[in-house]
Amino acid sequence: MSEQSDVTNVSEFTVSEVSQAVKRTVEDAFGYVRVRGEISGFRGQHGSGHAYFAMKDEKARLEAVIWRGVYNRLKVKPEEGLEVIATGKITTYPGSSKYQIVIEALEPAGVGALMALLEERKKKLAAEGLFDPARKQLLPYLPRTIGVITSPTGAVIRDIIHRLSDRFPSHVLVWPVRVQGETSGREVAQAITGFNSANELTGVPKPDLIIVARGGGSLEDLWGFNDEAIVRAAANSDIPIISAVGHETDWTLIDYAADVRAPTPTGAAEMAVPVRLDLLATIDDLDKRNRGAVTRNVQNMRNVLNGLSRALPNREQLLALHRQRLDEASSRLPRALSVMMRDVSNRLATVRAKLSPRALEQQSQVLKSRLLVLDNKLIGGLQNRAVSGRQLLNTVSARLKPDGLNYKIAERRQVIARLSELSSRAISQSLEKHKTKVEQQAALLNLVSYQGVLSRGFALVRDGAGEPVRSANTMAAGESYNVQFADGNRQVTAQEGDAAKPVPKPLSKPKREKPKDSGQGQLF
Repeated sequence: MSEQSDVTNVSEFTVSEVSQAVKRTVEDAFGYVRVRGEISGFRGQHGSGHAYFAMKDEKARLEAVIWRGVYNRLKVKPEEGLEVIATGKITTYPGSSKYQIVIEALEPAGVGALMALLEERKKKLAAEGLFDPARKQLLPYLPRTIGVITSPTGAVIRDIIHRLSDRFPSHVLVWPVRVQGETSGREVAQAITGFNSANELTGVPKPDLIIVARGGGSLEDLWGFNDEAIVRAAANSDIPIISAVGHETDWTLIDYAADVRAPTPTGAAEMAVPVRLDLLATIDDLDKRNRGAVTRNVQNMRNVLNGLSRALPNREQLLALHRQRLDEASSRLPRALSVMMRDVSNRLATVRAKLSPRALEQQSQVLKSRLLVLDNKLIGGLQNRAVSGRQLLNTVSARLKPDGLNYKIAERRQVIARLSELSSRAISQSLEKHKTKVEQQAALLNLVSYQGVLSRGFALVRDGAGEPVRSANTMAAGESYNVQFADGNRQVTAQEGDAAKPVPKPLSKPKREKPKDSGQGQLF
């Protein structure tokens, strides 16, 4: 009775009350903490924009969450396997009875973590082919417009412009960006994309070359140039890019994706354009060499022309033959003109005789008579055609009356039935006739075939050439012969005897052409 009384005196709490009490206790005991651990189970942002993962070490695991607004402001984004130091508040999640840390700041756990993250990102992008040398473009020899992506207030842009002015003055477009901080990577990527999209319609000329420049600094200062967005924008750029980030010993991922890496921003300016004075000296030297070559070439051609002119014949000799032909043609011209005029006169006289008024009147009378005859024939033909058409129309209309059509249909049906019966009977008789004929032909073929003779006990003897042996006297002793029976062939050798004596073979025996095999053997 006592134990039951003690149980009933214990206060009762709902599950929510217990969860809230635990939540307040945990939050009051810890508040803001800094936790070091390795990110595990990170699969990117949730559809809501929040990020859920865990932090772990060798012995324990702590659930973590980053709200969407905080995630967008983070300088270092969470990545699977990255060791970080998270700053946030320890709290509980009543929905699953677990405690977690709500992260408000995230930083790598030392330079070693940043290097590990950089190496992993480099391998990932290299596997996608973004660093492939085959993708890299050649720099233009003399770009007219150079786009520079850097901070507008630093010493870098002044060094680049000063160096370009010394070597070869060019049109420089500066796209101002932050070169350090959380937004630097995104701004540089947008600048590269913007230069590639520039055209006359946007009011900004498209540069022939892009220089991405920044002064030296620590790994953390240059971290923005390791952003994936910058690497992808540089790899996909249609405009050649020179990367000049940091000093000669500083390497970032944009250096691998750019077409050329410069050790310093000043070195990038030297790579972009040649020295104007050197270029002018080179052009002057090439001009002198070109003039000398042209002069020598003209002199050589003049010498060749003089040599060829000496080999040409004299002008009088070239024109003598043509002058003779012209004189001969001119002597024949008067006589030819006279003959032609006479022929033309004869033809004109003939035509004039045909075109006299009397001839034209006679021809007109003949044509008028023909026209009257054709007119009479046409009228008579049209009348006859009208009468015939009227009679045909009456006949057709009489046939198309209902009684006439029914009679014609019945009559045609009887004719069709009679023809069908006659056709069936004729086909049957024809098939029977052909069957009998085929059987007779088969019997006759079997009768005249030599194979039927062989089946009655006879044999066919052929010599070595395959010709039938018609007489025993033609068989020579010792020769091989083929004997064909009804069930096969045998090779035999002739022996000397009284019945057969060897006879010498004729000197030449014309070969008979073998008949074509028609499916039936021949006896002879």
